[in-house]
Amino acid sequence: MAARSLREFRSALTPPAAAQGPVFVFAFRRRELLLPVTGSFAPVDAIGLLGVTPERTHYLGTLGETPCWCVEIAPDVEPPAGMAFRDLRALYGRLEPEVQDAASRAVQIVEWDRTHRFCGACGAPTVVEERERARTCPACRLSQFPRLAPAIIVAVERDDEILLGRSAHFPPGIYSVLAGFVEAGESVEAAVRREVAEESGIEVGAIRYFGSQPWPFPHSLMLGFQADYAGGALRLGDAELEDADWFRRDEMPSLFPGNASIAQWLIRDFVERGRRRA
Repeated sequence: MAARSLREFRSALTPPAAAQGPVFVFAFRRRELLLPVTGSFAPVDAIGLLGVTPERTHYLGTLGETPCWCVEIAPDVEPPAGMAFRDLRALYGRLEPEVQDAASRAVQIVEWDRTHRFCGACGAPTVVEERERARTCPACRLSQFPRLAPAIIVAVERDDEILLGRSAHFPPGIYSVLAGFVEAGESVEAAVRREVAEESGIEVGAIRYFGSQPWPFPHSLMLGFQADYAGGALRLGDAELEDADWFRRDEMPSLFPGNASIAQWLIRDFVERGRRRA
């Protein structure tokens, strides 16, 4: 049987009984990943070879045929010689895509485990379940699973124009598509309509699903959509944006560099569809 592609990640709770060969170790000091100063990331022969003592470890599954672990490191630990801690957000687009996806999964598991060691109902210490990814309170039996916050991100299109905005925390001059979190009891389609209206005053018509992307900052799942303009004039509403405007395909503003995020995929799809029709 042919070996699985490196791009295939398979989640699992139980590590191989007799693991041999290299392993991927995603070691985090809070949200900073430990990696060589060269910026490369490759499997190591064992967790202990990282040169740091882990506080907690979790088995993730396999990337291709290589077992993967995530490791929590104490916040006061300094990196060993030849290695450095790098914020995961700054590494987006710089790691191989499949490694980046596994690292995103790893940091969410580490952060969930770190912040759910006590029961949210009665305060008792929780224990890790063996059969599922959960921490359970022995006293009241409340189970706490890894958190996931769904968010929508949408390219609103009006003929040959796309609606883009810029938040105050963006780098100077940078624009992107609109986004926001799904509220309790709300469908994702309703969230698209509400967020666009709240942020820009624009009403949307037809909504089409585009794709999704895990976004571990800290635990979001980005659900991407394309939507048609239905009416309304631009009006900045709730202080989420400091500017917004319609941009033609051939007159785009400054955008985030690279092609690592679903926001970039949505914008690129809009531009390339226009080029194919030209």
